[in-house]
Amino acid sequence: MMQKSGAGRRAEIAGAGIGGLTTAAALAQRGWSVTVHERAPTLRTFGAGIYIWSNGLRVLQAIGAYDQATVGAHIGPQFHTRDHDNTTMEEIPINGPEDARLITILRETLINALVDTCRRSGVEILTNSEAVGATPDGELLLADGTRRKADLVVGADGINSKVRDSLDLMLYRKHLGYGAIRMLISRDDGDVPAEDRERYIEYFTGTRRILYTPASATDLYVALCCAADDAAALKVPADRRLWTESFPHLASLVSRFGDAGRWDAFEVVKLKQWSKGRVAILGDAAHAMPPYLGQGGGCALMNGLGLAAAVDDGTDTMQSLAAWEARERPMTEHTQDTAERLGDMNFWPDDVRSQVLKITGQSREIGAERMKTARHAPTATNALV
Repeated sequence: MMQKSGAGRRAEIAGAGIGGLTTAAALAQRGWSVTVHERAPTLRTFGAGIYIWSNGLRVLQAIGAYDQATVGAHIGPQFHTRDHDNTTMEEIPINGPEDARLITILRETLINALVDTCRRSGVEILTNSEAVGATPDGELLLADGTRRKADLVVGADGINSKVRDSLDLMLYRKHLGYGAIRMLISRDDGDVPAEDRERYIEYFTGTRRILYTPASATDLYVALCCAADDAAALKVPADRRLWTESFPHLASLVSRFGDAGRWDAFEVVKLKQWSKGRVAILGDAAHAMPPYLGQGGGCALMNGLGLAAAVDDGTDTMQSLAAWEARERPMTEHTQDTAERLGDMNFWPDDVRSQVLKITGQSREIGAERMKTARHAPTATNALV
């Protein structure tokens, strides 16, 4: 049983996403009194799937959310990258005895598991409660004029974080000229050949990609990726004729795209520092990244638990936050930088991309760099999960 050394200390957290809820649960389990503020009227999430690698699964186990979060998860045998001819350029083994683990689930499943973990741990979650800033001495400022004093304030309020911006912490925010329409549809046996049905597959044609991700026995997560100036391809609802022309071998899948979906641009955010005074920033507010490694959520999970462990280790909050950043930021920035480099191939000619990926897919060194975060044992977790 964890010793509750945080008894008597209070945390105010802006944002009921992955990072905010993970931090809240981990702090409450260490004896902190925690309130999470969510600006939306409900805790419902946008319909999409999410990748959780070994590092994120270890965090979920450490905070007691693993069993609920992984109910109905899809566990694929490989991750394939296919070219414009539907030829496999890369095959990444996963979930074997020597491989990194990967599951995919509905984002809603993960958020619900984190919410329930928070509530079991005594966290207060307030909806319709919008944070508009913070002060370095530990006040969270709400839109209704309320000022909430705390020993620790956490800004986990997304890429457009008002908490972060109120403290002038932004180093840079870079738009990558690329993005995706994300949607959930039902699975169908005719979407792909039988041998591909359980795999995770990314298909390339020109500057467009389709990501095929089973997220449960019945749910398929699809991402239609394209350049930010590809006006025809980024329209919602998706233009089925256009996507069929680009991916004729996926005509059956494309024909089932409905009217749902949302376009999101890919961005990178880096801060001057991850904290100021008694205020810490994490998740997309601090380290947004493109999704090419499937680690945006994983880094939010790791840094949320790492933050709780850091401030629980000492009584000087500012020193603890500096130590937290020194320990966690290098791995997060390795992940950001690796993911950003992987995005460069979006704009390569098909033949060049195919040849390069067939070569790099055989490199153990490159593979190890890409899997470094997935194989990482996060702070305060069991490395054997």
